[in-house]
Amino acid sequence: MAGQDEWSVGCRDLAGRRRDLTVFVSSEDKIVIVAPPGEAAVLGPLEVGRLRAALRDAVVAMASPARRTGTE
Repeated sequence: MAGQDEWSVGCRDLAGRRRDLTVFVSSEDKIVIVAPPGEAAVLGPLEVGRLRAALRDAVVAMASPARRTGTE
């Protein structure tokens, strides 16, 4: 079973518009967070929990044996 390699977390920018933070694992086994271009991400308590969960899931995916060996 292949794991998810990218997670999206809803947020808002400083003007209150809906945006997304993206979390993914890079090819160098680093966790990358991509914020809205040129914007600050404003997170409420629920979004902070979702970001925490996405980061946890990315670490778990990065540490999986299939990812380390390149096999599924």
